[in-house]
Amino acid sequence: MTLAKVFEGLVGAGAPVEFTAYDGSRAGLLDADLRVDVKSPYALSYLVHSPGALGLARAYVAGHLDTHGDMYTLLREMTQLMDSMTVRDRLRLLTGVIDDPLLRGAVSRRLEPPPQEVRTGRTSWWRHTKRRDAKAISHHYDVSNTFYEWVLGPSMAYTCACYPHEGATLEEAQFHKFDLVAKKLALKPGMRLLDVGCGWGGMVMHAAREYGARALGVTLSKQQAEWAQKAIAEAGLSDLAEVRHLDYRDVPEGDFDAISSIGLTEHIGKANLPAYFGFLHGRLKPGGRMLNHCITRQDNAQPSIRKGGFINRYVFPDGELEGPGLIQSEMNDAGFEIRHQENLREHYARTLEGWCRNLDAHWDEAVAEVGEGTARVWRLYMAGCRLGFELNWIQLHQVLGVKLDDRGEAGMPLRPDWGV
Repeated sequence: MTLAKVFEGLVGAGAPVEFTAYDGSRAGLLDADLRVDVKSPYALSYLVHSPGALGLARAYVAGHLDTHGDMYTLLREMTQLMDSMTVRDRLRLLTGVIDDPLLRGAVSRRLEPPPQEVRTGRTSWWRHTKRRDAKAISHHYDVSNTFYEWVLGPSMAYTCACYPHEGATLEEAQFHKFDLVAKKLALKPGMRLLDVGCGWGGMVMHAAREYGARALGVTLSKQQAEWAQKAIAEAGLSDLAEVRHLDYRDVPEGDFDAISSIGLTEHIGKANLPAYFGFLHGRLKPGGRMLNHCITRQDNAQPSIRKGGFINRYVFPDGELEGPGLIQSEMNDAGFEIRHQENLREHYARTLEGWCRNLDAHWDEAVAEVGEGTARVWRLYMAGCRLGFELNWIQLHQVLGVKLDDRGEAGMPLRPDWGV
């Protein structure tokens, strides 16, 4: 059996994918728009020794397997098939290559994961210490500001956008997202905003520029903080906006009029949510609002962290996703009165589509900047996440809470006044 036929046998002859291999074999739908090239026998070693889609990801990141055509479309066709690969399927794969000494030798060797894979260890009780959080954040965000500029676009917003209409561009949607947060928080000139996990300062600068608010952002990424401070100065906003390289737990100021947390809660950890929301509640003035914007999962039936999954190993070390109900419950128990929540799941799929398009447009430059292995991680991760949001494997919720004043009043309008 040829190597390409082995792959065809795993996913089925009807899959709209062509398979080619270094041994010259071809199978599947010939001349299809989607193609998988097995460039080395070691691709099989990763597939045999790694569970589900992780083996496919390792083979791709390491360069032993290549793809042609739109990555998102290819994943949509193949992910479910690879995740459902059983022990019997693996035996079939082994049987298919047993007569080839080269393949037999490659499969029998258990390869080390690509260097882009993070080894966080199994000491879960050390997860989310300040030192470990700093390392995890640095792994993901201190890649290259230039790389992020190509992927994210001028907004440098690395969180779900909110599309105001069907024809909106990514930049318009990111502006609308920041404006939606500002309106939900009822920002006004002179108000003090704390933005935790501020990234490259998008919300901080928006609050200062568009609403005249005095905004402080904090991030554990040194590269983000340096980029943001430079952008703030260039925009002439230094009298209103500031970004610090700081753990949110070390913010000394209090009595903020509003707090935004856009894309940080995923890094906090389930066990730390009470302390996290408690800290934010304590930094807020009575009558102040807090907006939590984070990726969630459908429910809490499954573990919040997939220790062996691709995302945890390559993209977000120690990341944990919770169901929206748990997020709201923890906010409520910390003292926030929940006033509004909405799911922006479809918006995140569109956001990722834009980021994938940007990466493909700058592919050669991105490879030169961060290396092909890292660029491959990002192409695979963003296309996979787009698929996850579309298929409702993951969601994105904004939850608005208010800290009641001494008389139990929220100061909220009778009906939401922030528009769509």
